Amino acid sequence: MKTMTRPRILVVGAGFAGVECVRRLERRLSPGEADVTLVTPFAYQLYLPLLPQVASGVLTPQSIALSLRRSSKYRTRIIPGGAIGVDLKAKVCVVRTITDEIVDEPYDHIVLAPGSVTRTFDIPGLTDHAFGMKTLAEAAYIRDHVISQLDLADASKDPAERASRLQFVVVGGGYAGTETAACLQRLTHAAVKRYPRLDPKLIKWHLIDIAPKLMPELGDKLGRSAQEVLHRRGIEVSLGVSIDKAAAEEVTFTDGRVVPTRTLIWTAGVVASPLIATLGAETVRGRLAVTPEMCLPGDDGVFALGDCAAVPDLAKDEEGAICPPTAQHAMRQGRHVAENVIAALRKQPLKPYVHKDLGLVVDLGGKDAVSKPLGVELRGLPAQVVARGYHWSALRTGVAKARVATNWLLNAVAGDDFVRTGFQARKPAKLKDFEYTDSYLTPDQVREHVEGSRRG
Repeated sequence: MKTMTRPRILVVGAGFAGVECVRRLERRLSPGEADVTLVTPFAYQLYLPLLPQVASGVLTPQSIALSLRRSSKYRTRIIPGGAIGVDLKAKVCVVRTITDEIVDEPYDHIVLAPGSVTRTFDIPGLTDHAFGMKTLAEAAYIRDHVISQLDLADASKDPAERASRLQFVVVGGGYAGTETAACLQRLTHAAVKRYPRLDPKLIKWHLIDIAPKLMPELGDKLGRSAQEVLHRRGIEVSLGVSIDKAAAEEVTFTDGRVVPTRTLIWTAGVVASPLIATLGAETVRGRLAVTPEMCLPGDDGVFALGDCAAVPDLAKDEEGAICPPTAQHAMRQGRHVAENVIAALRKQPLKPYVHKDLGLVVDLGGKDAVSKPLGVELRGLPAQVVARGYHWSALRTGVAKARVATNWLLNAVAGDDFVRTGFQARKPAKLKDFEYTDSYLTPDQVREHVEGSRRG
């Protein structure tokens, strides 16, 4: 007599795409219709767009870490770890738990939403000396580091050391880099008033990007407006420039300039999670090639979305257009792919994903912002209202909304205390220490591990 088991749905990743998928599955599936499992090292969803405000101390880290267990209806099983390989033929996902144990998780349907990692290049010293801005730990660490540079510069009697500690370099003229430079410059500008021995003119921020324009997606006018805001604040923007090499106490630009600095923040784009390479499947610019229904061609029950997937953008007329790796697409794809998984379970037709971009918002801190909601160009306070209103409304829980609103109000009224929290008390940590990109298996290693587990 055969034992009937419920279909197993495995969701990899708790970013915007993965969490929206799980939430929709829980609402739409009856309790006995399928088992849902989520693989994530942290039991929270990180609201990435507000990460620069955590680094600058406007928001507390907890305010943008949205608990996955807060809902009383939450019934998804969470495996605390990261997926390091997928065997599509055996329908097994290999997971490294937070205790470094390797476990095999079988599935009937898998939703791949592992997101992305920081894109780096073969630049001497980059991963050893640069900070990233992709995780909550990195944002909190950078805040400590920047404040510690002010403390150390204030205590130093060496003019050269003081000058190098008060220069900061941000690489990447996209949204992450621009907002990071803008928010952290406001932090140092406000903090230096508490350091009477420091000359404010010594504090210099550099924002560089190899592209000819700042945030080209915003258009020429808004891009120039953002650049004017940065210039007015004293941030030196260099376009058509990147990093030639990095060292502990200086950075060399590709135009030959050598900048003495102890702070290099790298935000020059992202690439799909290394998990995608373990599948041995076709990719488009490093992202997994999928159908408009977000299915992997030729593999039944495999869906991929978000930053790791090249989802065709059917809302654009241009051939070969794919959806950009933005939060609004990831959230909508998450809900849509959940409906397609349910349709697959119920033997119903799947529907293609179509969503027209609603626009972009860039929060430069204080009253400064540039926004383009539905194609309408805004600057200054109106743009800031739109930017913060959009982020606030996109937060998933009422508790998170209350925390963020309270943090914004408190920071506006009382300012910052410029307190270091102790993240730097022990071993220094740089970009290579936060994203664990060397943890993944090769396709051959995945197959060998799965076959070995079955024989054992």
